[in-house]
This record gives sequence, structure tokens and C-alpha cells, in this order.
Amino acid sequence: MPAIKASQALARFRVLDLSRVRAGPNCVRMLTDFGADVIRIEPPPGVDPNEAMFAANRKGGDFQNINRNKRSMTLNLKKPGAYEVLMRLVQGADVLIENWRPDVKKKLGLDYETLSKVNPRLVLASISGFGQDGPYAKRPGFDQIIQGMGGLMSVTGHPGGGPVRAGLAVADMSAGLYCALGILTALLEREVSGRGQWVHASLLHSQIAMMDFQVARCINDGDLPVQVGNDHPTSSPMGLFEGSDGCFNLGASGEGSWQRMCQLLGKTEWLDDPQFLDEPLRVKHRARLNTELQEIFRHQPVAHWIDSLNAAGVPAGPVYTVPQMMQDPQVQHLKVTAPMTTSFDQEMLYITQPVTLERTPASVVAPAPNWGEHTDEVLREAGYSPADIARFHEQGMV
Repeated sequence: MPAIKASQALARFRVLDLSRVRAGPNCVRMLTDFGADVIRIEPPPGVDPNEAMFAANRKGGDFQNINRNKRSMTLNLKKPGAYEVLMRLVQGADVLIENWRPDVKKKLGLDYETLSKVNPRLVLASISGFGQDGPYAKRPGFDQIIQGMGGLMSVTGHPGGGPVRAGLAVADMSAGLYCALGILTALLEREVSGRGQWVHASLLHSQIAMMDFQVARCINDGDLPVQVGNDHPTSSPMGLFEGSDGCFNLGASGEGSWQRMCQLLGKTEWLDDPQFLDEPLRVKHRARLNTELQEIFRHQPVAHWIDSLNAAGVPAGPVYTVPQMMQDPQVQHLKVTAPMTTSFDQEMLYITQPVTLERTPASVVAPAPNWGEHTDEVLREAGYSPADIARFHEQGMV
């Protein structure tokens, strides 16, 4: 079968995906959803002792979502001749993505210096926990470890409650997205120079970058970020409040929203209150302001406040569970999921790309591949004969 084309945007590029777990596959997902021909290269079943962590449950929603639109081939790099097969694939590739530790990459002969001699136009993309060099370069890095080291857990949770991890893989997902941006930038630059280059991103640096204003305030202004629960560190009133039947989020930040909210609530005297004259003062006196707001909000249901606040131009929104979120009319309008039948004949919903290109949009056109489903196909495209391919199978190379 021909290579999957989910879009024409990146259809001219071939990507070799040797990554696993989450950060790397998330990076690759963006490329394949926009049409890149992605070949997922993984060891045959039973070769990697950690395969249950990233490859075995291929029927699960997580694996299906993060590996859709790809082709899959198996290759046991421990077998004689497998490296030569991979190098032939490298010759025809635009990008190779991996997330091994830096020392492992060098031992395997998959460092940039080696690969660039095989294909000078290749973009090598490496994702690691801590970076490609430095004192922690050889450490394994997982999302929760990085959330702690990158400062996120110190600002998440309620005051005095101790560190709390975010409920999603922030470091993994951001590292994948930053790496995808780096790959696309390198491909654009290659159109000028004709040369590939090494792109690398780390979970640690990505997590710190995601901290953004929290870090910038601290290192430049000496403003130490702390846990503030559901309140915003620098804006007020912005946080979680209770209506008569549940909770909602309020975002009356900035003078315009503040004034409109005061008018709506019939509290115009707050506009002249010395403790509320500007946002820094409202943050300073947040406890009093939140208490008085809560006394007002508790008398009406959440839907009343969301409708009336938004109608007045004051941001407010519900607090959903995931099932409730999926039933929201705006979420449904955005088409955040796409239905498809998997290779094992099960209907599944796939999360779509959150960025839209009007002329060459991303799409979900194929489920995650079966283990090694396209091995023979990829080898044929690389110029191997039926006899060669049969021999590779006999040797346990693929």
C-alpha cells in the first residue's frame, strides 16, 4: 500500500521514528498528522524487556492516539546486518527522531556526526530528560521527575499542602512539541543551506520554559512563586468560586473586566474602594475580595453566573469532568475527536490536532499500526529483494 498521507502539508518528508513512551511519539504525531510519511521502527516482540511500557498494549486508546497515521516496521539492531539496513533507510529519510540516552546513541552509531556522513541532509531530532551533555545527561528522565526538578510541583496545589504534580504529562508533551517546532525550523533552514542539522530538546528545559512568567518574575524581580491553589499568582479576582449548585472559574483580570463585573454584581462601590483600586491591590487584599464575591455567588446556580458574566464580557467557565467536557457544544463544534475503526475492528475516537491549516489541514486517516505491519513494504521501498526480506525474517533481524 502507498504511504499514508493525512495531509499534503508535509507529504514530501519521510521520518524515521525510533522514539518511544510519550515525548518522542507526541513529537512525531504532529508530523504524521500533517502528512509526513512516518515509519515507526521498533524491536520485534520479545526483544526489549521494557516493551510493555510503550509497545505491548496496542489496542489501548493511549497507544492508538499517539501512534496513529504511522507505518510500523520491526528491526532488531542487536542482529548482524540490522545497522546496515537502518543506514539504507537513513539515506532516503529527511528526519530521524530518537529519545535514547546520549551515550546509548553514540554506542549504536546513531549520533549526528555518524548519520550526517550517510545523509548530509538528515535532520536528527533527539529528546532526552536532561540534555545531551552536562552532569545529568546520562540520567533517565520521566515526566514526574522533571515536574519536580523544573519547579512545577512547587507552585501546584494549595498553600501549605506540599508539592503536587500536574494531572497531565506537561514535561513530556511540551518537550515533544518544542522538538517538533525545532524539526520544522531545521527543515525550513535546509531549503536555504541544503544541509540537515542536529535538533535536540530536553524535558527539563521544556518544563522550565513552560513555567514562563513564574520563572521570569523570580529570576528578574525576586518574586518567589508559591502555591496559591485555584487563585492566579498575579491577577485578582481570578480563581474558583462556588455557585449554589457547584463550582465555576472566574477570570475578571484587568480593569475592563473588573469594572464590568462590579457593574453586573451591583457593587460599584468597589471601584472606589482603596483596597481594590488596581490589580496589585486586589491581589494583596484577595482574601477579603474572594470572601465578598463568594457571598454573592452562592445564591445563584453556576449556569446563571457563567451566562451573565460572559454576557457582560467577564470571562467565566464551568469545571468539567472529561465526559462533561466532551459533551460541551463548543468542544463538539471544534471536532476535537475523529472516529475510526482500528485494525482489530474496534471503533475508537482519536484526538485531533489543535492547530488548523485551512488549505492543508491535518487529519487522522489510519489507526496505529500492528507490530511490524509494514516491515516488508518498507524494505521493498528501500530496494531489498524478496529473497533479502525472507532472509531477514529467518535471521530474526525483522
